[in-house]
Amino acid sequence: MRLITYNVNGIRAAFTKDFLGWLKTADPDVICIQESKAGNDQIDIESLEKLGYHSYWHSAVRKGYSGVGIASKIKPNHVEYGCGIESYDNEGRVIRADFDDFSAISVYVPSASNIERLEFKMQFCHDFLAYIKNLKKEIPNLIISGDFNICHEAIDIHNPVGLKNVSGFLPMEREWMTNFINECELIDSFRFFNNEPDNYTWWSYRQNSRERNKGWRLDYNFASYSLKEKLTRAVILKEAVHSDHCPALLEIDV
Repeated sequence: MRLITYNVNGIRAAFTKDFLGWLKTADPDVICIQESKAGNDQIDIESLEKLGYHSYWHSAVRKGYSGVGIASKIKPNHVEYGCGIESYDNEGRVIRADFDDFSAISVYVPSASNIERLEFKMQFCHDFLAYIKNLKKEIPNLIISGDFNICHEAIDIHNPVGLKNVSGFLPMEREWMTNFINECELIDSFRFFNNEPDNYTWWSYRQNSRERNKGWRLDYNFASYSLKEKLTRAVILKEAVHSDHCPALLEIDV
């Protein structure tokens, strides 16, 4: 099974850049999407259906903002919209699809590029960790995919020294991610297979950052320890250019 996470930075804009053509070629069984920036009535669900996908969307109350989705060739047994906390659910931050062998979560962790949002981001992170720990009691096999807006280690960012005081690489954010991985018993699937530097999933639009590969690894496919023996491959799909992010792929034998 092929799972992809992708912050599309606007699903309608991505569609104008041949997102559907790319999706047909990439051919994931499940794709977790973040930052859809669209209401359900603004998404071309019919075109996704023609490619064989059931799609589910959790949009923000605020128009043109945030939003997550899951599209799957396998119809889920159940879809859960939100995490039960109104302030996050109003922003369309979490959606979950339950399948026979595992559940897939698409999550969009708040950005704190505006430093006034840092407290909100860290509160979300704290609450999301608690949500996952509790959920694992019911559903032990989880794949948590999304834009976490955090680089975990120095290897995950192009300039760890110069950016150590920038949100996305703050000590408190990195410490939270370490705790999240450990307390929720998760595997960072990309690092499970690849310990090489210079592998990123987001680049600023400024200063030709993408061409120079001055990037950040913000997008992850985390898998429960219980799925460890079933993980077969994880790669970053840099050739996809519909967004300032690129997708990350996980292949799993289920």
